[in-house]
Amino acid sequence: MSAKQRLPWITVPTEPTVADASSSGVLDTHRRDFMKLLGMGGLLVAASTMGVRRLEAADGLLAPKAEPWEPHAYVRLGDDGRITIMCHRSEMGQGIRTTMPMIIADEMEADWAMCRVEQALGDDKKYGNQNTDGSTSIRDFLPAYRNAGATVRALLEDAAAKEWGVASGEVRARNGAVVHTASGRTKSYASLVTTARTIPMPAKERVRIKSPSERRWEGKRMPSVDLVPMTTGTAMYGADVTLPGMKVAVISRPPVWGGKVVSVDDSLALKVPGVEKVVRIPETPVPSAFFPLGGVAVIAKNTWAAIRGRDALRITWDNGANATYDSTAYKATLLSSVRAPGKAGRAVGDVPKALAGATKRVTAEYYMPHLSHAQMEPVAALAHVANGKVEIWAPTQSPQDARNTVAQYLKVDAANVAVHVTLLGGGFGRKSKPDFICEAAFLSREIGAPVRVQWTREDDLRNSYLHSVAAHRLEAGLDANGKVTAWLHRSAYPAIGATFAPNVPGAEPDELTNGASDIPFDIPNMSVEICPAVAHTRIGWYRSVNAIHHGFAIGSFVDELAYAAKKDPADFLLGLLGADRVVDLSKAGLVAPASNYGATWVDHPLDSARARRVVELAVEKSGWRGAKLPRGKGRGIAIHRSFLSYVAMVVDVEVLPDGTVLVPKTTVAVDAGFIANPDRARAQMEGALIMAMSNLLTSEVTFAGGKVVQSNYRDYGVTRMRAAPHVVDVHLVTSEGLPGGIGEPGVPPAGGAIANAIFAATGVRVRQLPVGKQLTGWQTRAVDGVRGGA
Repeated sequence: MSAKQRLPWITVPTEPTVADASSSGVLDTHRRDFMKLLGMGGLLVAASTMGVRRLEAADGLLAPKAEPWEPHAYVRLGDDGRITIMCHRSEMGQGIRTTMPMIIADEMEADWAMCRVEQALGDDKKYGNQNTDGSTSIRDFLPAYRNAGATVRALLEDAAAKEWGVASGEVRARNGAVVHTASGRTKSYASLVTTARTIPMPAKERVRIKSPSERRWEGKRMPSVDLVPMTTGTAMYGADVTLPGMKVAVISRPPVWGGKVVSVDDSLALKVPGVEKVVRIPETPVPSAFFPLGGVAVIAKNTWAAIRGRDALRITWDNGANATYDSTAYKATLLSSVRAPGKAGRAVGDVPKALAGATKRVTAEYYMPHLSHAQMEPVAALAHVANGKVEIWAPTQSPQDARNTVAQYLKVDAANVAVHVTLLGGGFGRKSKPDFICEAAFLSREIGAPVRVQWTREDDLRNSYLHSVAAHRLEAGLDANGKVTAWLHRSAYPAIGATFAPNVPGAEPDELTNGASDIPFDIPNMSVEICPAVAHTRIGWYRSVNAIHHGFAIGSFVDELAYAAKKDPADFLLGLLGADRVVDLSKAGLVAPASNYGATWVDHPLDSARARRVVELAVEKSGWRGAKLPRGKGRGIAIHRSFLSYVAMVVDVEVLPDGTVLVPKTTVAVDAGFIANPDRARAQMEGALIMAMSNLLTSEVTFAGGKVVQSNYRDYGVTRMRAAPHVVDVHLVTSEGLPGGIGEPGVPPAGGAIANAIFAATGVRVRQLPVGKQLTGWQTRAVDGVRGGA
């Protein structure tokens, strides 16, 4: 199929072709001017955090006003009654293409069968921030989505009232129509479009957000609009899009970050059937940010020929300054770093004095290696550069970053770059970075034809942006009653900022609010510090970011303290949370700028009552206080606040005699404020647990001679079906509070809970990840003074 035929197009409940849509005047061939066409007919409104406007200008934007205006949601009610909702975020399994239109349609009192969702192009002027990252799609825009639907509903009610000559208070919108309550007369939404385009927008007091009892879909079960195409193989991902005359490129990139080509012999590559050309891509000096690493591209008629051609290249590399990067040596460097004072991120009380006066002191060090996103779909992008225009199809989490980066890389105006967003076969942060998209655009320009760049699994592991390797040292003082009186936490990990700026010595203290300095524990003396760690490879966002290693270290250490205090881990954790209180951490010891996942501490303070609620719920639902588990089976608990949500987990494990760890059951309790789509929230927690199992048990990227050692799933371990839990029991706290994140917060507590369950089952403390073969022979070992399983 052509790119025209295979662009993503999701409707509810059926899926017409793009050609069908074009014949109705809704779309042009390439969707470049979608908003212009929307403005030619029907009722079109745009919503932002500043309000809702009807768009009457053909260019889809009103004349600028004094206040900031970054629309996020566009809703069009056609003359035929069809409702088209533009989704400005990317779909990668989290359900945004269902949840966003569901919220708008619910408030709008739309007929769901008449609704469809259209994927937006990357355009910050039309859609505001489109970066699908940080669990922000609902928590940042829920009020704007609701306001958009409620405003359209009020506008249509006003239109019906005008046509009937009655007061607006006498009519009510219901399921795609407006009813005159006294007489029972009805008018369909479609019949009201003409009037709705001419009357004033409803006054603010006329726009009423529904109460919880009035909602039909928000907060309730809702099938995904992408489910059928995803499960029948018709969904369109990055590698599915084709164009006439398209070529396929596979690239040999520098094996060491900052390396470059010295010489290349492409004679054998050019003899491979199907190979047409070999093209050098200039290396980008370190730090390379989102620009390509450079290397040698093989252009071919198909993917297999391109891969075989690349295999035939003979390249001599200069590996540069990072050629000595070695994971074993760097681990020692990180551990040495956390054994010395660092920059304070939070300081409360007098930690040295409290430690000196403690009845018992407990110290532990933890280590987590680099991790790969390892998403199911390796990255791919199709670009067509012609006549000064750049058109791109890609599975990108951030189409605006892609658009702007491509424009910078090719030195063209961003207005001449269009980015179409396909479905993402997993993202986890990898597809926020458009280096692969730049590669496709560069090669298309070089050869004068459409080019799809295809990364292999090996490319994804060896040349991607990795999750930070990290080391932690925690020390605590306990009084005679086992209460924590002092807490010292030092962490060291290379900063994401090192990918974008030179000479970055490590993370900054404000990054510690990603799960370290914002812990909900009631400890009178606390010091949380960041220590130096220089990057030697590309570091990038990864699901839950630094909260992963913070959650593993903190969750594990709390369990170690519970055993040192000779207390039940759940009881100890509840005691550590202390009295219910609400804390504005910007006024409670944060030394660095008080970042809070982009929110204010006033809107989203630290709330220990919410933390306590999820712990108690997880304890209750898991059967924590039931019969003691037999040897080889254990149960662990942890809680973590991240991305403005609170998640507690109780994980049951079974450790087999050969050291294999199985997770038969996990109980999850989540307080994320208002949850718009409970099904997707539960699915996100299930996926987070599986990902955390991989992070903890098997996944590891290591370096030797500056190069990644691993190559594919055969040596980069991910959780297999045998180990996957039979039961993931997710409990969502009902709330009308401000929404927090869902996609990211499930991973951090899982690491600590799994490690704690392993200790309960075997007596083996896991402080170095991955677990790997550390449990071999656990039945005969005494570890931490505890006989295995005792």
